[in-house]
Amino acid sequence: MIKKNKATIYDVAEKAGVSRQTVSRVINNRLEVSDETRQRVKKVMAELNFQRNAVALSLSRQRSYLFGVVISGLKYLGPSQVLSGITNQAEALGYGLLLKEVQNSNSTNIIPILDWFKAHQADGIIWAAPEVEDNRQWIKDIFHQFDIPIIFLTMEEEKDVTIVTNDNFTGAKEAVNHLIQKGRKNIAHISGPLDWWEARQRKMGWETALTEAGIHVDDRMWTQGNWSSKSGKRAFLELFEKYPEVDGIFAGNDQMALGVLQTAPGMGKVIPRDLMIVGFDGTAESEFYTPSLSTVCQNWDELGRIAVTELVSQIKNKLTENKVVEPKYITIKPKLIVRQSS
Repeated sequence: MIKKNKATIYDVAEKAGVSRQTVSRVINNRLEVSDETRQRVKKVMAELNFQRNAVALSLSRQRSYLFGVVISGLKYLGPSQVLSGITNQAEALGYGLLLKEVQNSNSTNIIPILDWFKAHQADGIIWAAPEVEDNRQWIKDIFHQFDIPIIFLTMEEEKDVTIVTNDNFTGAKEAVNHLIQKGRKNIAHISGPLDWWEARQRKMGWETALTEAGIHVDDRMWTQGNWSSKSGKRAFLELFEKYPEVDGIFAGNDQMALGVLQTAPGMGKVIPRDLMIVGFDGTAESEFYTPSLSTVCQNWDELGRIAVTELVSQIKNKLTENKVVEPKYITIKPKLIVRQSS
């Protein structure tokens, strides 16, 4: 009797009454197999619990069906959801992942990471760690020394590099324009740490929206947090002291907005009558804040899925046609969700 976990391609062929080549064509989704035969072979594969030999498959196709993912801050919601999107799409396309979490987001010690992926025969890399300080300088210096495709997430446009990012600037503008349309005249901003590219883009969107509306912007009107709710509370107290006429706040993320929501009533501010608030990220919990939080919703899952699709496309082009895919800068527009806070 055939042991289910030891079934081979020959076992499948014998039981299905077809040749080994036909089974191989079914495995590789080749077209020259009738639907009836294809279904019969797949049924036998399921009955025998047949698993493709990944090593043999990689040798025959000259690729490992693995790609690397560099990520940072998995304790935060955004990176974890991006990784979920990457994982789901990779599995759907028949790829496995090699994961490296960078503990220090602004690290520039890149060579050991790239060498590790190459040593493990990764077909490509998704660089999902955020752009912080000068941690992308290496792209200009050594990027072209590596002959495997690399897709970057969430960073400023760079020549000859494929990047997939949420449109932080446009999302921020939309949030502030919403507050302007609600009649708010004194709209402040609590930014994330400005060594992050995303935080700078959101601050720029806030400032641009106000300037385009004819509202003068000065340093009294903004302060900086560190993405945490505690820093949102501290930032609001600072804003309230130097900009007491504030009647609207665009917070750089939902956690900092939560700090404002919790602190403002103690300062005599009724939300949204006296103070309207919009966050950024679209965290699931924001719907259940008190009051519920208006927010700019990012689609992190889609970000991860698109990155995988682009990477696999580049891998296939490199192997089958030995050509480099033209670099792309792909932006995903976020969506403003209006709730009780505005």
